Amino acid sequence: MELTLPPKVTDRAFARLAEIADLTGETKPLRVGVSGGGCSGFQYDIKLDDPAADDLILEKNGQRVLVDPVSLPFLQNAVIDFTDELIGARFVIENPNASSSCGCGTSFSV
Repeated sequence: MELTLPPKVTDRAFARLAEIADLTGETKPLRVGVSGGGCSGFQYDIKLDDPAADDLILEKNGQRVLVDPVSLPFLQNAVIDFTDELIGARFVIENPNASSSCGCGTSFSV
C-alpha cells in the first residue's frame, strides 16, 4: 500500500499569503480545491476563503491553507507554491497525481 501524504505548502506561498494579509488588512486562509471541468478534466480552484469544519488546515507563521476532504485525494503529495514570473504572479500546484496538464497550469487529468 502506497503512503499518502497531505499536500505541502512552500515557505514562498506562506510568505505571499502574509503579504496579501498586510495589503488587505485581513488574514484570510487560501483555499486550494479541485473541481470537475477545465480543458483536461479537472481544474484547480484557488481563492481566499473562510475555513469549513471538515477542512484540512496547513498552517505556518499564522497563515493557513485549506483543503476540503473531496479535493484531498487529488492533492496527495502535491506542492502548493507561489511563483512570480514574467507572465504573472500566481499560486501554482505541482501535482504528482496529474497524468497530464494544460498549458494554463490550472487544469489537469488523473
